[in-house]
Amino acid sequence: MKPTVLLSAPYLIPFLDRFIPVLEHYGLSVIVPDVHERLSEEEILTYAGQFDGAVCGDDRFTPRVIDACLPRLKIISKWGTGIDSIDKVYAETVGVRVGNTPNAFTLAVSDSVMGYMLAFARRLPWMDRAMRNAEWQKIPGRSLSECTLGVIGLGNVGKAVIRRARPFGMRILGNDIREIEPDFRLEQGVEMLNLPELLRQADFVSVNCDLNPTSYHLINAGTLAYMQAHAVLINTARGPIVEEPALVAALQAGKIGGAALDVFEVEPLPQDSPLLHMNNVMLAPHNSNSSPQAWERVHWNTIRNLLIGLGIEHTDFEKIRAES
Repeated sequence: MKPTVLLSAPYLIPFLDRFIPVLEHYGLSVIVPDVHERLSEEEILTYAGQFDGAVCGDDRFTPRVIDACLPRLKIISKWGTGIDSIDKVYAETVGVRVGNTPNAFTLAVSDSVMGYMLAFARRLPWMDRAMRNAEWQKIPGRSLSECTLGVIGLGNVGKAVIRRARPFGMRILGNDIREIEPDFRLEQGVEMLNLPELLRQADFVSVNCDLNPTSYHLINAGTLAYMQAHAVLINTARGPIVEEPALVAALQAGKIGGAALDVFEVEPLPQDSPLLHMNNVMLAPHNSNSSPQAWERVHWNTIRNLLIGLGIEHTDFEKIRAES
């Protein structure tokens, strides 16, 4: 019986005509479920016992799901970097390998953060909207050199945001649960502060930490209360880092000035979300990773991780990649 792969990564599915022949070249059968952003536990359980490897997005590979997929399941190959939807520790204790692509979208995501800051500081979407409504309105903006940026999480993306912000003359604050390399702090002029103090001082707060037990709802009613009334929260990391009802309440009450959100607690964002009707909010469909070069690298690395996890010989992999 051929090894079978459950392919549910939403960024890879549009390119099946390219990649299914590659998987078939390595003797694999492919199951492609109907995916709307990600598979739930129940949706994965529908296929339990039918596949040996998974190529997934943010699908919910919980212990319950992993157990149901044993003994066939050998590898969960995540398309992208974040594996917070996969219980990696449990998977590896029962012999299931978990693969991902570290540092996959650093440049694209950090560019998005800068784009949000420039849009809010220079009031670009609001002036465009006014002009289209026949309003010749000079909406006051600010130079980024007049602003303070607070970065929560100084991993690859957080550091890239700082490197981009520094040439704009911004004052830069940082917060992390781990010690940040002193040479980076000195070279980039980063002031490391505790979270309340960073929130008190920042005009823009960029959330760039991983989602884990220490960061779940890190931004909540209590922490939002520290922010300045004109400050803008930017989240391009993971939705559950921000307690969404608390953010909505803070925005509605004018306790913070705005928000730019690429990720949400529930994705896709429900159509009854108050965020959709707020003039001081910019929204995107979990797409700050958009980058043709980055996507191409992740496509192939995800397949490579799958083959490794299944123990499939792939000495011709680079040749196949070059020809595809």
